[in-house]
Amino acid sequence: MTIGLLGGTFNPPHEGHVHISELVLQRLQLHKVWWLVSPGNPLKNNNDLPDLKNRLTLCKELVSNPKIEITGFEAKYHTRYTADTLALLKRIRPRLKFVWIMGADNLAQFHQWQDWKRIAAMMPMVVIDRLGSTLSFRSARAAQALARYRKDPDTITRLAYEKPPAWAFIHGPRSNLSSTAIRAKTSN
Repeated sequence: MTIGLLGGTFNPPHEGHVHISELVLQRLQLHKVWWLVSPGNPLKNNNDLPDLKNRLTLCKELVSNPKIEITGFEAKYHTRYTADTLALLKRIRPRLKFVWIMGADNLAQFHQWQDWKRIAAMMPMVVIDRLGSTLSFRSARAAQALARYRKDPDTITRLAYEKPPAWAFIHGPRSNLSSTAIRAKTSN
């Protein structure tokens, strides 16, 4: 079974998250996408972050696709960093093939993540085009470091089976939704 992993605080979850999940399901021909709803982001101030239970409920209310599953995995297993979460997932579910999903905006700061090289060496990754990030993704420090491992988008149906590091950049219909923008609108 092949599983895409989309992590984040989902503060708030929105149709853009659903869109990229469905895009990855289709383009990579995955069996499922699991949303790993995080208790908090180590790179951000989490003081105003709604509680995890509320965000999990909002995610479940938003998603109607049975191939998208909502999880509180990090809270359940007390992991804080993505690298630790992914290592644990691989250890407890060794028969599954995982692909890490991230937006091109996250690729720009991926090199700031705890153990980002370990993440890249642990499982294949797919980077989804985002408005405003289409051209800048190539200059991202992590993209340059991993350039030789980039796969042709025409061959990504096999990405889950590639030996990491392996990654692909997917172009496609883009959503202009962003949790940051939604929070800014609701705070005004």
